[in-house]
Amino acid sequence: MAMSIIEKADQFAGLHQKRDPVVLYNIWNAGGARTLAEAGAKAIATGSWSVAAAHGYDDGEKIPLDLLLAVVERIMRSVDLPVSIDFEGGYAVEPASVADNVRRLLNVGAVGINFEDGVVQGSGLHPMDMQADRIRAIRAAAESEGVPLFINARTDVFLANPPETHASLLEEALQRGHIYAEAGASGFFVPGLKDPELVAKVCDAAALPVNVMMPGALDSIAKAAELGVSRVSYGPQPFVDANEDLSRRFSAL
Repeated sequence: MAMSIIEKADQFAGLHQKRDPVVLYNIWNAGGARTLAEAGAKAIATGSWSVAAAHGYDDGEKIPLDLLLAVVERIMRSVDLPVSIDFEGGYAVEPASVADNVRRLLNVGAVGINFEDGVVQGSGLHPMDMQADRIRAIRAAAESEGVPLFINARTDVFLANPPETHASLLEEALQRGHIYAEAGASGFFVPGLKDPELVAKVCDAAALPVNVMMPGALDSIAKAAELGVSRVSYGPQPFVDANEDLSRRFSAL
């Protein structure tokens, strides 16, 4: 019997356990979602860069929202698992518009989103208070739909800056995480942060389950788990690997 969206949302939230992280190997279409489901995945997650590239677009909300929603709907029809969508900046700036777009995702069955504080198609990061308002609007929209949406609040503090500056940016990142948690976020995503000591500090200080992006310096799930991580994801790497394999196989013909 198929799970309801509420059951999927509750199941997905429950997978986020400190030191026993849920593993999300990001996909870009329904076929990949089905393959991972058959391989034993507990949940499915997309990567924005991969979904865009797979359909001939650049990352950064360049793929039309209607097309993205069509891809999500096909994924939802192909697997009976919780599905989280990399929704970048929500395809809008103003909180009310972001909330409207999230409702459209909920209506096709998504139970989680990545929501970033970087200014999409711009530069820098949204001010903390503004990003908090955007998260509050998403939470209110989800509650109005009766869905306990998992809002994975992503900060680009580390991704936007070189590794040698990351220690000095830790305080800002943690402040953002605290404010996002108060606004209604469910998880805290710190892509670009690879230093094990800094990852451990984030996991110790954050009020939310922490998500890191693999691989890089965090070259194993076991290592990430030891640091206190609750979620590991792979971003565009699966898409890159698949296309490198495709090119290699064609070149060998």
